[in-house]
Amino acid sequence: MRNVWSGYISFGLVTIPVSMISAVESKSISFNYVHHDCGTPLKYDRVCPKCNAVIPWRDVSRGYEYEKDRWVMLEDEDFESIPFPKGKNIDIVQFTDLDEIDPLLYDKSYYLIPQEGAEKAYALLTQVLQLTHRIAIARIVIKTRQHLASVRYFQNALVLETMFYPDEIRPVEDISAALADTTIRPNEMKMARQLVETMTERFEPGNYQDEYRRELIKLLESKISGIKVEARPEEERKEAKDLIAALRASVKSAKAREERT
Repeated sequence: MRNVWSGYISFGLVTIPVSMISAVESKSISFNYVHHDCGTPLKYDRVCPKCNAVIPWRDVSRGYEYEKDRWVMLEDEDFESIPFPKGKNIDIVQFTDLDEIDPLLYDKSYYLIPQEGAEKAYALLTQVLQLTHRIAIARIVIKTRQHLASVRYFQNALVLETMFYPDEIRPVEDISAALADTTIRPNEMKMARQLVETMTERFEPGNYQDEYRRELIKLLESKISGIKVEARPEEERKEAKDLIAALRASVKSAKAREERT
């Protein structure tokens, strides 16, 4: 697994040299656009529609559209002139309770790996986060961007998760306003709670898989082998006419599933 970053976890006067690798990998199946007649992958060129020409990289700038069809151009030296921290530290600025971080703030996850000689300090931080149920809030520079991040315990290891800044989270006021005049009747709440309780069980990630990807792989294998696969009819979903009827039917169905398992 390729390292994406190397540096130090730093809190107080303690420094822990670590490497960072991605904690997840996408299993999505990717496709290329191909010329149907000859099977050749299509190329994508930097074409200027005004000049009707392919533009070489030496003539390409990064532009910001500040008004409709009006651009300001920035070159490499412009970016280099911006004061920017270039350290190799994961600077822990505070610790907080794990439950205080809303999952909406999390972006990408990375495993932190202790470098040789740092195992004891790494293990100490790992265990203290586990015992105190705390999460560390930190700052880290990756490539050309400073990130807000968290460091937390995960299965005897440390995971760093880059986080969105608060101003990157879209406001929820419009949704809340739309619900302002909504009234929930007591019997509706009772049935909803019953449905939630009936469907509540321990989360086991291994019980879930990407069913669409599984079927897509089957389709690709059949295309390669030349065996035609008949499309399965989609199950018809019957919608209840009112909320209480839907809740009652859902509770009944959930109980039936629970009895079968």
